[in-house]
Amino acid sequence: MVANLEIERRFLVDGREEKPWRINSKHSVIIQHYLPSDALELSEFTLSYGGKEVLRLSKEEQACWMNHTSWTTRLRHRDGVFILTCKAKVRVDAADELEWVLPNAVAASILATGSFPFVQKTRYEWAGGDGNVWEVDEFEGGLAGLVLAEVELEESDSPVLIPSWVGQEITGLKSWSNAALSRMLMSQVDD
Repeated sequence: MVANLEIERRFLVDGREEKPWRINSKHSVIIQHYLPSDALELSEFTLSYGGKEVLRLSKEEQACWMNHTSWTTRLRHRDGVFILTCKAKVRVDAADELEWVLPNAVAASILATGSFPFVQKTRYEWAGGDGNVWEVDEFEGGLAGLVLAEVELEESDSPVLIPSWVGQEITGLKSWSNAALSRMLMSQVDD
């Protein structure tokens, strides 16, 4: 796959009231593990973890990889599929994103190497009145009760109709990223 510039706006949601995003919405249970930022190594188009080859990159993917010095790396399990995603911030609301489906055995071998920070959530896909699709995450486990909504946009200034149930915007606030939330949970376990 070629790098994708992901532009998104993120919001807090008060999940104590009605939950219109659940009505007639597709949903999935997701577990996202976050690997150390230096976990993956690139050598001659080969991305490796712990010295073992994970996948081969295209020329475009390698060029994108080389454009950034820091990547957030997650291994997501959703609907029986493992997806490795690497994101590098470009702007407050945008990141370059590289994403690959991994064979279950490769993903399992990575996860077997340690205990990684993770989040559990149910994601609902809700169609907005303007045609934008909102992803609403209801977190579980140590983050139970937290609800976040995000909408991906074509451009930073693309118009978006904000649903009435959406609360404070948290776009660009690092402490509300899934990676930061997973590390916070892990630090509570370590204490």
